[in-house]
Amino acid sequence: MTAVEILKKLASSFEGCELKAYPDPGTGGKPWTIGRGHTGTDVYDGLVWTQHDVDMAFELDCANYINWAIRASPSLTKATPGQQAAIADFCYNCGMSNYKASTLKKYVDSGSWTDAKTEILKWDHAGGKVLRGLARRRQAEADLM
Repeated sequence: MTAVEILKKLASSFEGCELKAYPDPGTGGKPWTIGRGHTGTDVYDGLVWTQHDVDMAFELDCANYINWAIRASPSLTKATPGQQAAIADFCYNCGMSNYKASTLKKYVDSGSWTDAKTEILKWDHAGGKVLRGLARRRQAEADLM
């Protein structure tokens, strides 16, 4: 499987599918989100998508996150598709800015995958609390490393 295919399978197992835009509850209402976690300037209050719109955006988002993760950590070009997908999923869920400033990125950049697996598991909190869904997602990402 390619990294994009692995990412699509992984992300879709954790992201819901909403046809109507909603404020992201995990960030205090911003940004607006639609589909399978799609955000951006094209998403606003009142926006409604078809399932086809969701599927097309998700395909593009997954490809973009693989590319963005590799651009942020060029060492990923030498990683397995699973490792690429794990880091891209982390970025998809936590944001590129969080990844770029993280210790996780330092481990990925140095090829320290054992340390990266340990580090990614620490990102299971929201609002100061461990969330089971985040813990499961981080474990799924670690399992790909």
